[in-house]
Amino acid sequence: MNKKHIQKYLLHLLLCLGTGLYAQFKEPIINLEHFDSKRYQWGYYFGGNTFDFKVDYKELDYHTNNLREIGVERKIGFNVGLTGSVRLMPLLDLRIEPGLVYNKRELTFPGFDEPRDALRDAQSTYIYIPLLLKFSAKRWYNVKPYVTAGTSMVFNLSSNHNLNIDNADRTFRVKKNVFFYELGLGIDFYTHYFRVSPSIRALFSVNNELIPDNNPSSPWTSNLNGLKTRGFLFNLNFE
Repeated sequence: MNKKHIQKYLLHLLLCLGTGLYAQFKEPIINLEHFDSKRYQWGYYFGGNTFDFKVDYKELDYHTNNLREIGVERKIGFNVGLTGSVRLMPLLDLRIEPGLVYNKRELTFPGFDEPRDALRDAQSTYIYIPLLLKFSAKRWYNVKPYVTAGTSMVFNLSSNHNLNIDNADRTFRVKKNVFFYELGLGIDFYTHYFRVSPSIRALFSVNNELIPDNNPSSPWTSNLNGLKTRGFLFNLNFE
């Protein structure tokens, strides 16, 4: 083989390689190509959360300038649960994601000299049952952003709602059943074996959770109309 034939062979080889690389970049491999055509999908999730309280003070305190605000310190908790999804139409799914959500908040009440009187723990062990609509954008290769909206109900196993003792006995009480509305966003990533979806979700309770102390003049709850939970969930979903 002479020099001219070698040059032609190398040029042909480079053209083939270039065409192949161009095709790879132009048309990347589509993972789980028919995944979204399934009517039902199942999976699980885990993640973290952070919660606080929106405190509603009595109007009398505002008018008399005698308002002393309660301090709420956020803590980091964890979430774990299962997911179920049914496709209602292209790009719209109905989802249920029952799970366990644990969190702890520390409340600091003003006007006390002793820390044992001023500090109360508000532990929340939620049995969490959300019902959500998932609105997805069109899939772009192996990525698909989405938003969620819906409602949820929780049962707080740490509410102390059935106890007769209260803050005078260093026990903070809230109602057991709480209802939320939720808004969230996330991104679906399609791998070779499964779909993974990081997401963030904001929750806002709609009902007053406070159980007032037995004493109407309680220094802990007498100046409160109510408490409402608000927070964020950070989840990693696998389906």
